[in-house]
Amino acid sequence: PDYTLRRIWISEDEQDGYYYGLANEGLWPLCHIAFTRPVFRQEDWDIYKEINTRFADAVAVEARTSSPLVLIQDYHFALLPRLVRQRLPDATIITFWHIPWPNSETFSIIPWRAEIIRGLLGSSVLGFHTQFHCNNFLETVDRFIESRIDREASSVTLGGEETFVRPYPISIEWPPHSLSKQKSISECRAAVRARHGLPDDVKIAMGIERFDYTKGILDRMRAVEAMLKAHPQWRGKFVMLQAAAPTRTRLATYKDLQEEAVRLADEINSRFSDCAIAPIKLVIRHHEPDEVFELFRACDVCIVSSLHDGMNLVAKEFVAARDDENGVLLLSSFAGASRELTEALIINPYDGYSTGEALHQALIMPSEEQRARMRLMRTQVSQRNVYRWAGQMLLDAAALQKRKRLLGTAEHASAECVAARGLAL
Repeated sequence: PDYTLRRIWISEDEQDGYYYGLANEGLWPLCHIAFTRPVFRQEDWDIYKEINTRFADAVAVEARTSSPLVLIQDYHFALLPRLVRQRLPDATIITFWHIPWPNSETFSIIPWRAEIIRGLLGSSVLGFHTQFHCNNFLETVDRFIESRIDREASSVTLGGEETFVRPYPISIEWPPHSLSKQKSISECRAAVRARHGLPDDVKIAMGIERFDYTKGILDRMRAVEAMLKAHPQWRGKFVMLQAAAPTRTRLATYKDLQEEAVRLADEINSRFSDCAIAPIKLVIRHHEPDEVFELFRACDVCIVSSLHDGMNLVAKEFVAARDDENGVLLLSSFAGASRELTEALIINPYDGYSTGEALHQALIMPSEEQRARMRLMRTQVSQRNVYRWAGQMLLDAAALQKRKRLLGTAEHASAECVAARGLAL
């Protein structure tokens, strides 16, 4: 009831081309550099353009003034800022790109790179999670588009219109709504252990995400195997609970990943069949937020081993869940969150042995060190929460609108002065 939602309907065929095709078989693997070859089809691109145009028409119809504030979200709408700008020249347009932006060499793969860059440069402000991604975007513009780049202001001027490129690290609500419904840490531990048949002396590592090749689920399993080989004292005393939700199963890449994960978990468990407890428990289903937070509160270690991520909010949710200030976060250096949660154990997920060693370090970390690290991370997440993320963008939009009004007033006054001098002459 707080806002009006307008739905833009698309057909099944359009969904295949726009969403599953160009967006998720093309842009998603391209920007994540996860060594999954992106697929680009002309027919997908044509539908992508059509859907972006459809949304631009709807925005123009919904606008109540000639200079509205328009917020555009993510890689599904790369062309939308320019299309909205053409319909509403005085709009303040803020676009946020939720996934990484790769280097210019990688981005050059896409056949329609110039159109996408020009589309995004219809924004007044273009936001990314990290300064690193901002730098990559400016490098890409410099290579492929004739424009004026102001490195000091971090802006691009194209066709007389300036776009500011800014980092806005996304976060979560604080405190999380789901945390208010949780039982104590000890009760959560008891419930999870009972559900999975785990004795009290078994250490639990937790992984939770969608079945996506960017999340490093297979690499995480191999790291567990490496840890058990190097530190056999954990055999039968350690388990990794991997909760993974099926996603985009219409795409073969995602379906194959899920099947491979099941095979790999079975192979690793069979290698340690002499253990009383299988080291990997793979739970394939969607988990509601309350279930996720219970798992976070029950585990000893949370592993976020993304091969590439814009931010990764699982890391921040785990930190938010641990009001006991215990637990250890293993965090990939290729996730944007690693720029903020520096007290986590930062890992290279491509290196199974070193990740296994970091996991061992997490399992033996003294409580005092856990609390010191967790306290600093909780302060970071509480202060840089999702409200600050949204608020900073809105503040920047307000500043831009005020600047436009001041410049408009100054130009009007200057024009009047010129006219007055002309009459006097």
